[in-house]
Amino acid sequence: MPELPEVEALREYLDEHLTGRVVERVLPLAVSVLKTYDPPLSALEGQPAGATARYGKFLALRIGGLHLVTHLARAGWLRWQETLPAQPPRPGRGPLALRVVLEGGGGFDLTEAGTQKRLAVYVVHDPQEVPGIARLGPDPLADEFDRDAFAALLAGDRRQIKGLLRDQSVIAGIGNAYSDEILHAAKVSPFKLAASFDEDQVTHLYEAVRATLGEAVARAHGVAAGALKAEKKSGLRVHGRDGEPCPVCGDTVRSVSFADSSLQYCPTCQTGGKPLADRRLSRLLK
Repeated sequence: MPELPEVEALREYLDEHLTGRVVERVLPLAVSVLKTYDPPLSALEGQPAGATARYGKFLALRIGGLHLVTHLARAGWLRWQETLPAQPPRPGRGPLALRVVLEGGGGFDLTEAGTQKRLAVYVVHDPQEVPGIARLGPDPLADEFDRDAFAALLAGDRRQIKGLLRDQSVIAGIGNAYSDEILHAAKVSPFKLAASFDEDQVTHLYEAVRATLGEAVARAHGVAAGALKAEKKSGLRVHGRDGEPCPVCGDTVRSVSFADSSLQYCPTCQTGGKPLADRRLSRLLK
């Protein structure tokens, strides 16, 4: 799933390649992709593209007086093409969800792999009209997101810290991968309750949030859209590395599975050497 660093890199890429170009056609190719109907997609055609903004994991492309907003969900991606096929694609075939054709040639596709179609596209006058954007918490890399603002989010919250970091209404842009990376950098168990952090632990976790995301954004800066997935994977220390040695201490990275996801962590760095219970496996053994 694209998270804050990758979406920020896509924003930069679109600012460089899309700004000033005129949209010729917008072709919806998946029934589920379009979440709004007024204004219609056709209202974007013939309009120049302006700056692209990021809201958490959402991209908002300014086109004329409107915004084309997308959330790439778990398996979505934006694929830029300098040259598009002359023949329009047929709806309902393959991973294509939406195509934007630009005057003078080229454009981009929104694609989604797999059978669960969650990629979403909105055409709105104001990005705040999108429900997912309206409920977002603060951006963790914003200047005003200081240590005290972070501490206020944790205070009194009885949820496990892994879940809190992923809650978009609390902090915008952090998903499964970077929450694992942040907690590993902070040497914190993913199951630790948010309300149980003392002052020093809050400070240490806040610094891990800013450093982990900041470093990932820096690595992704200037990377072409098509190479961002590989760049993200290469920079991860524990997420997706179950069974590999921890790059900090050498212990084996372990995993906990859930219904539709998993987390990875290092027992030595994060849980005092104790493996966490894999709750899904425990239920199967009963």
